[in-house]
Amino acid sequence: MDKQTQFDLHYLEMAQIWAQNSYCQRRKVGALMVKDRMIISDGYNGTPRGFENVCEDEDGSTKPYVLHAEANAITKVARSNNSSEGATIYITASPCIECAKLIIQSGIVRVVYRDDYRSQEGIELLKRAGVQVDKM
Repeated sequence: MDKQTQFDLHYLEMAQIWAQNSYCQRRKVGALMVKDRMIISDGYNGTPRGFENVCEDEDGSTKPYVLHAEANAITKVARSNNSSEGATIYITASPCIECAKLIIQSGIVRVVYRDDYRSQEGIELLKRAGVQVDKM
């Protein structure tokens, strides 16, 4: 196994650990953004700042305002002095189409993920935009 693959697997493990911070019951997703082998942002799925930490309604459906892990990581880096230009994002689940748009616009050049999301539209859009996508 080459060094990059080892790093990729370790960052995915760290994203999985970070996902455990999520209050969501249906699915816990974590994301780490890495640039020049430094973690510059992180995120997990959950409600916006100041909202109750309840992701599902009484029927068990995800509330419409819950943020995905990668969206949280992207908005977090936007509030910092770091730049996501040229970064890699490690996500425990492949991005939805909305998060794929954010990834493209933020300048992230590579997405590494572990599990498939219910739709592949996000992956297809990323590939169309020239973003490198790797499932591990």
